[in-house]
Amino acid sequence: MSDIVTLAHGSGGKLSHELVLDVFVSRFSDGEPDGLEDAAILRLPPGRPALTTDSYVIQPRFFPGGDIGKLAVCGTVNDLSMRGAVPLYLTAGFVLEEGLPLGDLRRIAASMAATAREAGVRVVAGDTKVVERGAADGVFINTAGLGVVADDIHISARNARPGDAILVSGAMGDHGLSIMTRREGLAFESPLMSDCAPLHDIVAALLAACPVHVLRDPTRGGLATALNELASASSVGIEVEDASIPVHDPVRAASELLGLDPLYVANEGKFIAIVPGDCADDALAALRRHPLGREAAVIGRVVEDHPGRVTLRTLLGTHRLLDMLAGEQLPRIC
Repeated sequence: MSDIVTLAHGSGGKLSHELVLDVFVSRFSDGEPDGLEDAAILRLPPGRPALTTDSYVIQPRFFPGGDIGKLAVCGTVNDLSMRGAVPLYLTAGFVLEEGLPLGDLRRIAASMAATAREAGVRVVAGDTKVVERGAADGVFINTAGLGVVADDIHISARNARPGDAILVSGAMGDHGLSIMTRREGLAFESPLMSDCAPLHDIVAALLAACPVHVLRDPTRGGLATALNELASASSVGIEVEDASIPVHDPVRAASELLGLDPLYVANEGKFIAIVPGDCADDALAALRRHPLGREAAVIGRVVEDHPGRVTLRTLLGTHRLLDMLAGEQLPRIC
């Protein structure tokens, strides 16, 4: 095979088959019969199926703490987890640009396979397309994820109620700032690392500890935008405390340097949980027992006042409106 992706790799002929077998089937098959059928036939456990889809166009495609392959699996698994689903199966479609080094593609596929194993999911179907130079940016990945929600779990953005407590599973802004500083060639004494991680296991631990009304991963638009979406969906007000929101010092420093607010910066391995107020302590304890939740915190509460709006109590004790992100703060972040 060539050392780079060529248009012939998308022809459907010999090179296409070699690419699929060498790069994808060898990493995703997990010992199952190869087959290369037109559709996968799946077995689902009892419960309600949950389905999600997403596309990943991040630049750079390799970054501290991950790469576009790991991100594609984590993002899809996490979207299922935010509905309380147990993730089971993934599909992966690749749009490859002519000239992409095959070494990069193998590295991405290996990262996807390793992350899928970590998350306990199988990549069961896929597709590749090759486009001319300049028509893409190396590689784009589209995914679909299928999972199952137990009949007694009912998690929705519409379920927040006055009196509920609002928690985050960890510090905000790590992913977005690691990407931006890499693009700008900035270096800090404490290196910034993406928080990209599959959240299925920590979500399962939370669900075992207490009832959960709402889950949301604050990706594009960050914590502030996600909270506004939840306030609007549930027709409630949300009040949060600036002093309670965990943000790492290097993220604060990079945000100040770049003129960004970390509350609007994307995360890929953290989530918001809204639980009944009397369960807040149990929820916090469950999160902090998990390796991904050691910095979890209760950051606010749901209120009847100002439905659809989010207010932030500042470090000075004043209140300000925490509005939804306007425009694109960090393009090509996922």
